[in-house]
Amino acid sequence: MLYSTSFIYLTGISGKSQVLFALVFTTRYLDLFTVYISSYNTVMKVVFLALSYATVYLIYMRFRNTYDSENDTFRVEFLLVPVIGLSFLENYSFTPVEILWTFSIFLEAVAIMPQLFMITKTGEAESITTHYLFFLGLYRALYIGNWVWRYHTEGFLDQIAVVSGVVQTIFYCDFFYLYFTKVLRGRGKMTLPMPV
Repeated sequence: MLYSTSFIYLTGISGKSQVLFALVFTTRYLDLFTVYISSYNTVMKVVFLALSYATVYLIYMRFRNTYDSENDTFRVEFLLVPVIGLSFLENYSFTPVEILWTFSIFLEAVAIMPQLFMITKTGEAESITTHYLFFLGLYRALYIGNWVWRYHTEGFLDQIAVVSGVVQTIFYCDFFYLYFTKVLRGRGKMTLPMPV
């Protein structure tokens, strides 16, 4: 049986956010080549990288005809320049791998901005896109529970990761509110209130 891909449309997904997420995992998992923790850890890092780049490929190559490039116009340099600067200023040790790890943490906090900007620009989002964003935000919000648990059981607190995670969760708060008040009530597309 042949699999038909004619039903796949990428009009609501920001390719720029996906590129930023691929950059996050690339810079975070550079230790893949230098540090062995476990087979599971190595496999999961490879899977994250492969899926990130596969997503970028699908958006910009395979399904480029359905990708909404006209509305995906966020200027990522407004994110990259401050994140690069901040990762040089705030890190645990001034080594290339550590600076790139810090860069990945800071970039992950703001990588969703092109996607949120795209939804704001179009004024609506398909149900599948809003569910994707909800679970992406929930994944990051669940880190907060992990940090509390690790601090309580191990006395470990990674200030860079905590601050970045809280910032990212704050970016999602408005989206979470709209998700719960509109999408979960079965209205299909999430429409945003238009500015007065």
